[in-house]
Amino acid sequence: MPKPTPAPVTPEQLPELARAVLQSCRFPILATVDGDQPCARPITATWVDGFTVYFANLKRFHKTAEIAANPKVELVFLDKNDDQVRITGVAERITDRATQDEAFRRDALLRQYLRSPDNPEFTLYRVRPTRVRFMREWALEYFEVPL
Repeated sequence: MPKPTPAPVTPEQLPELARAVLQSCRFPILATVDGDQPCARPITATWVDGFTVYFANLKRFHKTAEIAANPKVELVFLDKNDDQVRITGVAERITDRATQDEAFRRDALLRQYLRSPDNPEFTLYRVRPTRVRFMREWALEYFEVPL
């Protein structure tokens, strides 16, 4: 089988290509740290604003304690063409009601399972990127996406 030849990428294309991957990925992978053990799991991104990612969580889930102990996280988004975006950043808990209401307005799963931001299990996080990288399928090279 011949090695795939990825389409070339120019620096000007990077933000648009990266945003397209974010929009098409239904379940990005969130990596956290539990002590000295990395932990990765799929999540549902409630919404993405540029490269800032908002996601909901249940307080009883283990990632809540992991993020509280070490808020440094990485998100990996992968599209159907195997292009990927890695967002490195810090997860911060969002407590303002307007942003929590916005999460419920945007996310039908939240409305279905938690009903309202008043649910005591509801936690909302925002990951502000410190680094964004894009890789075209099989390129084996990450490109830094300007923030």
